[in-house]
Amino acid sequence: MSDELPPPTTRAGDGHDRGWLHVTTDISSHLPFSAAVEANGFVFVSGQASVDAGGTIVPGTFEEEMRRSFQNVIDILECAGLGLENVVRVTSYVQDPDDGPAYNRVYREYFQPPYPARTTITSCLSSALKFEVDVIAVRPR
Repeated sequence: MSDELPPPTTRAGDGHDRGWLHVTTDISSHLPFSAAVEANGFVFVSGQASVDAGGTIVPGTFEEEMRRSFQNVIDILECAGLGLENVVRVTSYVQDPDDGPAYNRVYREYFQPPYPARTTITSCLSSALKFEVDVIAVRPR
């Protein structure tokens, strides 16, 4: 098995275009996943948490971790030539359900109506994280 990246855009056997975005933000992980994958005009950003460029968790308050996680999403989207205005779906993972009011307050700093579709899952993260988020963005035609 090779650690080489596939070409930036490949055509799968099913006829769908798939591309691996070569993210230059240098956010790295020891885990086997792409920061983002593009398929048919949609950009799927993998879960982003409060980590630094080396993939080390940066602990903080719930709000601090949420803002760092969203900054990581923004950096990845910018590498794809997109921004939060292109996001159509957000899935958030909130460790403590009591952080719900803070979650909605900070969320409004990043998104305005019409809001993306959203799912929020609580009490599902390891004790090392308070927040994680993944998004789907669409490339304008």
